[in-house]
Amino acid sequence: MFLLRMIPALALLLVGVSAPSAASADTWVIDGAHSSVGFKVRHLSMAWVRGTFDAVQGSVDFDGKDLAKASTEVTIDTASINTKDKKRDEHLRSPDFFDVATFPTMTFKSKSIQPGEGDAFVIVGDLTMHGVTKEVTLAVEGGITPVTDPWGNTKLGFSAAAVLARKDFGITWNNSLDGGGLVVGEEVHLVLEVELNKSK
Repeated sequence: MFLLRMIPALALLLVGVSAPSAASADTWVIDGAHSSVGFKVRHLSMAWVRGTFDAVQGSVDFDGKDLAKASTEVTIDTASINTKDKKRDEHLRSPDFFDVATFPTMTFKSKSIQPGEGDAFVIVGDLTMHGVTKEVTLAVEGGITPVTDPWGNTKLGFSAAAVLARKDFGITWNNSLDGGGLVVGEEVHLVLEVELNKSK
């Protein structure tokens, strides 16, 4: 359906940081089985319709210490949109919305990371969607202290949120209601849950 004007609040998609040098940075790969890119948008100016993008790939370069020197790149398959309604999903894949035949992916590339209070931080980067690139900001919460799972994998994880204005990316389809209001909300709320596996 749309995504735009991200406010401080996924990364995924998803986020990261790059260390003082490639030699000192580790590469962390998004664990697709334990990560999600979710969104919600108003329908008929009333209820929220929720969905996900089910195919997400990406990595983060991070030295494990200095967030300000990390970096990330994320790619999302737009055809993987899933709102649990086949007809609606087909419409979202059409030229009215994501036009997946022309724009099969959206990407996010970080530009800077700003530490906040506690385990919060902000990631600024370029989101390219529907052929348009805009700078967006992700507000992120999550520890930068790695954990080891029962199978010996070293992992990091975080949550991110943002609000986008879909018109910013040229996704403008809508219909007006007789009593006022719109069929599809103009703002899209993103929620990203991301787990990363340290490359071995």
